Amino acid sequence: MDSAKAKRVVLIIPSENFRDEELFETKKALEKAAVETVIASTRTGIIKGMLAGKAEAAILVSDLKVDDYDAVVFIGGSGAKEYFDSEVARDIARQAADKKKVLAAICIAPAVLANAGLLDGVRATSFASERTRLQKAGARYTGADVERDGLVITASGPKAAKQFGKTITEALGNRQ
Repeated sequence: MDSAKAKRVVLIIPSENFRDEELFETKKALEKAAVETVIASTRTGIIKGMLAGKAEAAILVSDLKVDDYDAVVFIGGSGAKEYFDSEVARDIARQAADKKKVLAAICIAPAVLANAGLLDGVRATSFASERTRLQKAGARYTGADVERDGLVITASGPKAAKQFGKTITEALGNRQ
């Protein structure tokens, strides 16, 4: 990979009720490190967060090409449940893992990784409501604010968003 080429990260948000801090703090940390961010969702255009923040989804999740990005990040919030049983979301997560991309999820979104079968034996964390789901999927649940196990990064929720963004940035910087 050309080291002069800027890293690109896709932030996948629900079509409504993403958690504002989890998107905006993560995006800010990445952009501060000169990482290009793109927002994807199940619909394009302006999407409102749980705290009334607005974000613009540029691409549809169904059109997302994992090869175009260095990292795939699932953002939480109550709306993220739309991805729990989404074959498209699970396939994106599996492709990211298969292609050795940084794969990250925050709040309830680590459930997407669990449902995709990607957390077996992996140290992971999430919002407390998803603890059992992650454990049933084989995750070594820690309950930490942010957990990094190889290229998989998970975080517990809004208060961990800044550290989550910083950890993703570090993971991108450590890649060959």
